Amino acid sequence: MASTVQSFTTTGIQGHLIEVETDTLIGLPTVSIVGLADKAVKEAKERLEAAIKNAGYKFPPQKIVFNLAPSDMKKTGTHFDLPMAIGLLLQTNQIRPVSLSKTGLIGELSLNGFIRPVSGILPMVVKAKECQLKRIILAKENVQEAQIIKGLEIIGCNTLKEAIHFLNGKQPPPAIEIINPPSTNEYSVDFKDVKGLHSLVDYISIAAAGGHNFLMVGPPGCGKSMIAKRIPTILPNMIENESLEVMKIYSVANLLKDKSSLITKRPFRSPHHNASTNALIGGGTYALPGEISLAHSGVLFLDEIAEFSKKALDSLRQPLEDHAVTISRVWGSNTFPANFMLIGAMNPCPCGYHGQEKCRCTDYEIIKYRQKLSGPIMDRMDIQKYVGTVDFFNEEDEGISSADIRTRVEKARSIQQKRYEALPDINCNAQLTPALINQFCPLDRECTKLLQQVYHRFRYSGRSLHKFIKIARTIADLDGEEQIHIQHLKKSLLSRDIEKETTFIGG
Repeated sequence: MASTVQSFTTTGIQGHLIEVETDTLIGLPTVSIVGLADKAVKEAKERLEAAIKNAGYKFPPQKIVFNLAPSDMKKTGTHFDLPMAIGLLLQTNQIRPVSLSKTGLIGELSLNGFIRPVSGILPMVVKAKECQLKRIILAKENVQEAQIIKGLEIIGCNTLKEAIHFLNGKQPPPAIEIINPPSTNEYSVDFKDVKGLHSLVDYISIAAAGGHNFLMVGPPGCGKSMIAKRIPTILPNMIENESLEVMKIYSVANLLKDKSSLITKRPFRSPHHNASTNALIGGGTYALPGEISLAHSGVLFLDEIAEFSKKALDSLRQPLEDHAVTISRVWGSNTFPANFMLIGAMNPCPCGYHGQEKCRCTDYEIIKYRQKLSGPIMDRMDIQKYVGTVDFFNEEDEGISSADIRTRVEKARSIQQKRYEALPDINCNAQLTPALINQFCPLDRECTKLLQQVYHRFRYSGRSLHKFIKIARTIADLDGEEQIHIQHLKKSLLSRDIEKETTFIGG
């Protein structure tokens, strides 16, 4: 009868329980690994033989078959080495584990029998808890990441022999010394450094409070990038569910730095404008998460957004609406969350000095330059504001501090979280669907009349009108108001400078 041990695999950021079945048959000495395993898994046969012999055990000269069940699911990675080795030793009666039914095994083996760390530990451990396993055996380097999930016994081992001794009950699990890294909650930048742009900073706080997308247009050196890099300083910390989801993404991408605790700071990603479509939305042989998923629950800043390829920018259209991206390959599909706040910065014209004497760009050149951002992308930018020049030598014109802005933002976010507590997929106003807008953002007669006038004047799309209402809802939250009033809607209608100007330039 074949032996069975438990391991895991990942699809996107979801873990799946895998039963590693091992049997020895009469026949020529061969090793077969079946169950839709990729090349990295099938290469395990060479590592297994060397690791088992160097650990002091015998590699049987028989026909050996490993089955990774369920067999219709694609398996990738090298973390099946440890469960296959334990399963083979169990099948050949070389070990007698005390209890293996509620134990999960994860780890790559070196030729010398050492257990090496692997990526994607967090979603695997989450799945282990869902399947009511009691303990996980893995590499010592992966212990801190695994211990984030409470309610499981995490056993860190350096070698295959250590893992076998623990399973045989001959020695207690090796103690793991947890070293907590120093706290890095302080930011090196502050909105206090931003002078003379009070109106713009006000709209930035609205975007941060409601999770709205924001486009800044202005001449070179006016402070667009400076402002964008300070947005993380005013964003509220992530709640537990958001943090866990972000850590799953970074675990799968092998980018998790602090593995000892939940991430509380929201991600801030700023890819170069030469980034490809796959770099932005995700891709590669194994469909790894891209920048939009790495920015999940945080900020994706596209500096010089007009210099990105049109194909790359248009690929953002669906994730901006669905808050998720599905990447398909021949062997299957991976779905990654992509609920991010998009911040863009660009010049108003090719030379960058539109509206100033030194600008020599024609209307045609300006329109052609701005058309690098397609209409659907512009429509998805909730707030579009110009960034003007400021008097650098005006010492009295001091900016408001990030701490003060963050206090207002956190207050507005707490109102939103309380309002949407019965909706698990909604954390802020920007995520409201049309049906939820009608439910949570009712307009009085005066506001409705004003919105109708604006629609007939500028011919906004239905999506744009919904964005105006959601922004007005955020402004009302910042003011602590339960209902949207006319002043909130008026301020919201002033949030799309570029779109209104394009109406006049385009005739």
